[in-house]
Amino acid sequence: MGDFPVFVMDTSALLTLRDNESGSGEVEELLRAAARRECAVQVSFISRMELLYILWREEGEAAARHALRLVDAFSIEWVSCDPEILDTAARLKAGGKVSLADSWIAATAIVHAATLVHKDPELDSVTVPQKRL
Repeated sequence: MGDFPVFVMDTSALLTLRDNESGSGEVEELLRAAARRECAVQVSFISRMELLYILWREEGEAAARHALRLVDAFSIEWVSCDPEILDTAARLKAGGKVSLADSWIAATAIVHAATLVHKDPELDSVTVPQKRL
């Protein structure tokens, strides 16, 4: 990704920003740094699905789609499935310590040599640089 830091945001980081929870300022600053091209911020495709279904379930489809439009306005790179991420996610999931979605998100950080930004205690067990909100 170049000579600057790379961060992978977990769904919990996006929801922290949206709901203005503790840690939202840190998420906002990373997004501003990405807009200034001082770092790269990536988000796994599975976080897009999680954001959509969580907000749809809690607030309805219109609110969920609105939240996705806002996230799409950020300087982020959506990361899709590729064979290396798939294999890494499968290894993490086989270890039994993380959910399916978290295995994809953590695998994205591992494969991209990125720092994982999250608020999810389940991810603490993954061996990857982390920024805990």
